[in-house]
Amino acid sequence: MSTDCVTLAFPDLDAEQVYAIARLRQDAFVVEQECPYPDLDGRDLEPGTGHVLLREGGDLIGYARVLDDGPRWRIGRVVLARSARGRGLADVVMRAALEGAAGRDVVLDAQAPLAPWYGTHGFEVSGPEFLEDGIAHLPMRRPHTAE
Repeated sequence: MSTDCVTLAFPDLDAEQVYAIARLRQDAFVVEQECPYPDLDGRDLEPGTGHVLLREGGDLIGYARVLDDGPRWRIGRVVLARSARGRGLADVVMRAALEGAAGRDVVLDAQAPLAPWYGTHGFEVSGPEFLEDGIAHLPMRRPHTAE
């Protein structure tokens, strides 16, 4: 089955896409990882925010949120549906998330076990490990020269 990946601003998302995003994020972060947290933080609606949607046969199977933080591009909420894991599709989502970063450093907070994978996309650990919602994270940075 073929996949397609697009990045859309919030006003370009339809109601079904918003629902699918919320459901995927909830399934992975709140239910699977048992981390109740305030997912709806207001940043989804910002004009510079992009929503990376990886679809397969009409179903949302991957997602990332990209935030325009001025001199930096921030990537977060990177997630794959269980059915999509282990197929290299996270790389597709990450490449799409990096597309808008032209000439800027990119930052993210990686779950610690995923830091080596983010390293394959040019990210380096940029600070000490910290706990977020009970999960060890590492701040990471990808210098714009890594493009």
